[in-house]
Amino acid sequence: MRRRRLGAELRRLRESARLTGDQVIEQIGWASASKLSRLENGRSRPDPQDVDLLLELYGVTGPLREDLAAITREAGDVRGWLRSYPVMTPRQRSFAEFEAGCADIREYSPVVVPGLLQTREYARTRIISFRPLGNHSTDAEKSDVEDPETEVEARMARQQRLVQETHPPRYSAVIEEASLSRRAGPPEVVRGQLNQLCKLAALPHVTLQILPGQARIANWYLPHTGFSLYRFADPQDPETLAIEGHSTNQVLTDRDELDRYTVVFEWLQSAALTAEDTLSWLAEAAGRGSGEPGRSTPTRLPTTPPTQRRRTERLTEQ
Repeated sequence: MRRRRLGAELRRLRESARLTGDQVIEQIGWASASKLSRLENGRSRPDPQDVDLLLELYGVTGPLREDLAAITREAGDVRGWLRSYPVMTPRQRSFAEFEAGCADIREYSPVVVPGLLQTREYARTRIISFRPLGNHSTDAEKSDVEDPETEVEARMARQQRLVQETHPPRYSAVIEEASLSRRAGPPEVVRGQLNQLCKLAALPHVTLQILPGQARIANWYLPHTGFSLYRFADPQDPETLAIEGHSTNQVLTDRDELDRYTVVFEWLQSAALTAEDTLSWLAEAAGRGSGEPGRSTPTRLPTTPPTQRRRTERLTEQ
């Protein structure tokens, strides 16, 4: 996020100086024309000397220059950031980068318990179940399958952010009932996961809601995929949406997309059990070994969906 924020600011300053990318490259004398593009798009770790050359060219001085220099140091200190995690892998790192510095995390997971809430055994089951697909995966995903224990440890390391004593993020999740059914794993794994969710749901900054299989979402809306919404402690860092895919995630900061998915999350919350009913559901399901649909769940009447903030047409449909 620091790289993205720095890149957006560098692009704004270049445009304010009425310079094209080619003009900047020529005046600074960089050999690669793509170097500036990678910096402005947040795709490369910024070198403080390179940023200093750009700020000098754009005539930036005073507090703004000091702020951008500080952001550059933070964006480049990857090793220092990684030292806060005892174990980290490329795939888990992509999630950990978003969670670091978050003030608010909202997640919807249609088929599995979100990674920040998983027990060690549930995480191991999910990772090993992916093993037969390893030959068709990216390098990061192959590492999940080839070394599942390291991947499990990295996922557990991410969870320390959620349970830390000082300034943990506010966390809200809507979890489909199916992710805790007998299909999710052996009975002892599911029971352990249910007990873990009971403990986490009791934390003051954590709100968990179970979405029953028969619940009606708004006007019969069906979510297409899982997603996460991130809001950061620094208000200058852009809010971010991560849309979950089977092998890759799409990351967006577009305001219209953020508004759409915010509305979807509100619909899901309205359709799901309340936090209090969810805790009762989890406790009872843990006693039975799994959250099977046959048990009695509090009846929720369909609620009127919140008004969409910026657009009136239907949400995304395939």
